[in-house]
Amino acid sequence: MSPGTHFVFGDHEEHGFVASCTSSMPAHLAHWYLEREQFEPVPGRPGLYRLNEPERDGVRRTRQAVHDLRRQGYTVQADIRLDPAPAPTSSRRFQPNGSQQQRSRIARAAAGPTTQHRATPPTTSPSAAPPKPTYAPTVHLTAPGARRPR
Repeated sequence: MSPGTHFVFGDHEEHGFVASCTSSMPAHLAHWYLEREQFEPVPGRPGLYRLNEPERDGVRRTRQAVHDLRRQGYTVQADIRLDPAPAPTSSRRFQPNGSQQQRSRIARAAAGPTTQHRATPPTTSPSAAPPKPTYAPTVHLTAPGARRPR
């Protein structure tokens, strides 16, 4: 089990579909989540929860609980038949919010060539004289003894 795991789901011989939380998850918060996913505490076994009415589509309901907790951002380990989406075979970790993929896309885009600032050579050589204007420039002259107002 990886150190960041929050919940563990599996089959139990006596109690059917069970769930428990790890030490990385506060017990009162785990209790709150598991009760909303239709799990109840097992008497005499602190930290262990069983699915109420497991004969009523227990596998689907347990898979749904695993899926819901993962969508909330928790790391969940489950038996293969109770896992709605088994972990990929690659060594990459599951990241529910996709921020690592987004950062990777941004980094690739920043490292690639840009189309905004193209360094194209000028169309005329820099030694050529600028073209003459087609308009007559306006010059404002002041009279030789006139003062400018302040």
